[in-house]
Amino acid sequence: MDPETIYVDEDAQTLEGLLRMVCGLPIPRLDSWDVIEPILHAAEKYDMPGPMSIVRALVVTPPLLSDPLRLYAMACRYSWQDEAMMASRYTLTLNLHSPEHRSTLQKLGTDALLNLFQLHRTRRETLRNRLDDPPFVNDTGDTSCSNCGSLVDYHTWRELKYVIIMEMDGRPLGDTVVNPGLLEWPAARACWSAKCINCDRVLYDKTLTMRVIRECIDQLPTTIEPLPPPYPPPILPRGGASD
Repeated sequence: MDPETIYVDEDAQTLEGLLRMVCGLPIPRLDSWDVIEPILHAAEKYDMPGPMSIVRALVVTPPLLSDPLRLYAMACRYSWQDEAMMASRYTLTLNLHSPEHRSTLQKLGTDALLNLFQLHRTRRETLRNRLDDPPFVNDTGDTSCSNCGSLVDYHTWRELKYVIIMEMDGRPLGDTVVNPGLLEWPAARACWSAKCINCDRVLYDKTLTMRVIRECIDQLPTTIEPLPPPYPPPILPRGGASD
């Protein structure tokens, strides 16, 4: 009798990796999303939690963390909460509006996408609001020099705040704001050299300002909120529970 032919959609490389995991044989190198994603999809299709658990343990290794957005998409797809939250933190180095990320973002569900954008936006807007509070100067109205009482225009601080927020918009991690940003940006240099036109007093305390900005950035949220349960609780049929 001729052996029965079973037709599958997966390619040989994907099936080999999957079957090796099931049989306890040495598994192939799983250091690329192009290798891992087909195996995960096949394991999900054939209801094979064992291979999925192996892949889950490997996705947080350095080769795969280099593409945090792809890790975030995969973690959200399979409701891996810890991995999704960790991946969201690593995405803070990315500009989500960059065209190169569009294809990956399109794979996200609505909640996962909104949660990630909310994290990035919350960091930017929280810092924006904090820069208007003490000990930072108020640049929205007429203010006077604390030394001589002359009117002072804090336009250099206003321009520096704008540059800071634009940097946070493109890289929400904020690590480049203090260094090199506040040391090298033209707007920062103009701010630190600004003086009162009447008494020649320096308007801004560079050391204090940089320290407080760093503290503000360190206090910003770093991950998305915990993921909701993947499925609603089961509904028992009428009469299914004993009185």
